[in-house]
Amino acid sequence: MGQQGFKLRILFVDDDAGLRESSALILRTFGHDVRTAEDGFQALVELRSVLPDLIVSDLRMPGMSGFELLSIVRQRFPHIPVIAISGEFFGTGITAPLADAFLLKGAYKPPELASKIEELIGLSPLRPHLPKPARAPVWIPINGKDYVVLTCPDCLRSFSEPRSESEKVLEANCPACMTKMRYILDAISDSHH
Repeated sequence: MGQQGFKLRILFVDDDAGLRESSALILRTFGHDVRTAEDGFQALVELRSVLPDLIVSDLRMPGMSGFELLSIVRQRFPHIPVIAISGEFFGTGITAPLADAFLLKGAYKPPELASKIEELIGLSPLRPHLPKPARAPVWIPINGKDYVVLTCPDCLRSFSEPRSESEKVLEANCPACMTKMRYILDAISDSHH
């Protein structure tokens, strides 16, 4: 168990499978509950099922980089402390807005990571995990074409959906991170066509 005597939920994100698994194993020996993800997309899927108390993320990953992931985390879960790990970006200059702490990849020892985690959690009293209110549907202007462009509120990627004539609330799943979106087509914007 950590010094605080409670089990932390940690999400460890790294595309290096060996490092990911060994780090998770070590953090578990410190008494923490660790989930892992190999890139930003998988991390967003994990975040939808369980909100961690802390995120450890590599910055350079294929698919969705740590920079992209952490900017989404900052926007949507500003209360979750984040540790960025990288072999290329030195110091906190680059990561300061995105991460609360920085470790140099390959240069830190497991106890350092564990104590950095304790330090960050010690700084922030654990907030209760309140359920997020259901999002109001997004209003989408109709562009006169036979499709509409939606932007996912989770991963911020845009995708197109076939246009429907319905004026009811519609649903679509983001193809990138599978977030379910609810939206309403705003027919008023189409009346001048």
